[in-house]
Formats: sequence, C-alpha cells, structure tokens
Amino acid sequence: MKIDYHTHHARCGHAVGNLEQYITRGIETGLEQIGLSDHMPLLHVDPSSYYPEMAMPMEELPRYVEECLSLKEKYRGQIDVRVGLEGDFIEGWEEQIEKLTSSYPFDYVIGSVHFLGEWDVTDFRQTHNWEGKNVLQVYRQYYDAVQKAAKTGLYDFIGHIDVIKRFGHVPGPEAEDEVRALEEAALDAIQQSGVAMELNASGLTKPCAEMFPSRSILEGAYKRGIPLTLGSDAHDPMKLGENLDQARALLHAVGFTQLATFNNRERVMVSFDK
Repeated sequence: MKIDYHTHHARCGHAVGNLEQYITRGIETGLEQIGLSDHMPLLHVDPSSYYPEMAMPMEELPRYVEECLSLKEKYRGQIDVRVGLEGDFIEGWEEQIEKLTSSYPFDYVIGSVHFLGEWDVTDFRQTHNWEGKNVLQVYRQYYDAVQKAAKTGLYDFIGHIDVIKRFGHVPGPEAEDEVRALEEAALDAIQQSGVAMELNASGLTKPCAEMFPSRSILEGAYKRGIPLTLGSDAHDPMKLGENLDQARALLHAVGFTQLATFNNRERVMVSFDK
C-alpha cells in the first residue's frame, strides 16, 4: 500500500500545481491513495494584514472541496482520492474550527500546530521571532499546544508533531531530559485521545535534516500503539511522495506493519511493504 496523505496546491499561495496535477502525478508514481489536504483558511489573524500566501482564502474553501470531490469521481478506479484539510490548532478558537471542519464532507482533518499566538513557527519569513527567545520555553509552549490539539477530538491525526525543530532551533544538551519529557507527554495525550499521527518526510529537506518526528518519538508512538500514516507535505506535484520510501523503511525498522488511512472521518488500518 503506497499512500501520501499530506499535500498542498496553488490555492494556499505558497505551493504550485493544481489538484489534478497532484492526482495524475500520484497515478504516475504508483500511489494507491492520495490525500488532498490544503491549509485551512486563517481564522485568528486578519489575512489582509498578516503575512501573505499563508493559506487558502475562506471563499476558496467550498471551491476546493467541490473540486476535490469532482476529481475523486473522475479518477475512481485509477487512484483513491481522499479529501482532507490541514487544520491549524488555535487555542481559544476550537468552536470556530469545529464549525468549519464539520461543514464539509472531509475524509480526514490533520491537526497541526503552526501558530504560537500570531507567530507561525514553520514560516521561514518569521524565523526572526526566535531572536531573544528562551528556546526551551518555546518548546514548552509548543508541546503544550500539541497536547491540547490532540485532546480536542477535532482531528484525525496529528501532523508533523515535532516541527518546532524545523529551522534547527533546539534547546541545549542540559535540557535534553525535559525535551524528552515534553515529547512523551505529547505522545501520552495522543494515545489517550485515540488519534493517529503522521510520519512527515519533508523534514529531510529542511534545516533540521530529520523527518517529523524523530525516530525516538516514533519508537514512543509504537510502544503506545499509536497508529501512523504517511505524508510528503508536497508543495509541488513533482515532490509528491518524496522520501516516503525512506519513511516506510523507518516505520518498518521501528516495528510498524500497518498504516492508518481515512474515509469519511473513519480510520482504516492497512498493511504496507517497506
């Protein structure tokens, strides 16, 4: 079973390619399932005065879903198209997120922590916000948000759980034990909430040069019986499935033999080869 459940397209403003190009590329590369999962429109910041090209505009959301559903039918029998959304977790905005995500027939919603307040920690244009910060304190804030995201019940799986490391900002060795404790607490929350998480291969091409999450976190997930799915986080059709061969091999090495897939917000486990 070859799947890729994390993709983005031109509507979000910082990716290229249309939805159909991703699907045809998926067919070319032998994917059996492709998840379309563009960014949820911004809710807690004003898109007109915030950084541009962060997420699809709100008026595009119904068009996005309509196009996804149309393409799902068009390519039925060639590739299974799953309709998803990468939904930001924003503390205090849970009601608005629930209303948005429940208004459309999604197969799955990814729960991703990008924002700490109005700071998107994954945006290369905002790395200056690390200046003068206590890195460990940022990690505490980030992993607290991950726990809260898991506990909301709004999401089907948690995306790139340790993306806070993306730009190479890590606490010093003296904080290693506390960072591990923060990761463990996040895994405990995910386990208790019954949601899955993803192995996101895109970290290999980022400054951190490591998948999201690290092998140690994957091992913690395996011990807890947390289901895993796979995503390339492609922002270009030609990047679809990038490094997922390495991701599958890593999952097998840790002990995983099944992947989580999603249909109409229901999780279905499937066997996979490395």
